[in-house]
Amino acid sequence: MLPISILMTKEIKKINAKATVYETALLMKTHKIGSLLVEEGHECIGIVSETDLVRKGLAESVDPHKTTIDSVMSSPVISIDIKRSPKEANDIMSERGVRHLAVTEFGRIVGMLSVRDLLIYFKNAF
Repeated sequence: MLPISILMTKEIKKINAKATVYETALLMKTHKIGSLLVEEGHECIGIVSETDLVRKGLAESVDPHKTTIDSVMSSPVISIDIKRSPKEANDIMSERGVRHLAVTEFGRIVGMLSVRDLLIYFKNAF
């Protein structure tokens, strides 16, 4: 079984908590990603996903140019230790109803793992 460190994305994309919903959506589009970590100063205070943008933003009719991302993000960030297995990551995602996990090493976020990463892994593993 491949370790999570091989499956995860090492280039972590972040956005400031006071960025707007619109700016967040643009950044996600530009980088073709489904989530961003949300920072306040140098501290990670949450994560925002495409699902958050739709369910807590568009579906609630917020003004995307005025609403800050800290009002639609999810917190706390759900994470998994880098030494855990892809199956454990899949179990956590399933239990918590999320599509993205922060990958940590010694308590520090070192990567991101998406349900798409796991889908590719499990498709090729069997």
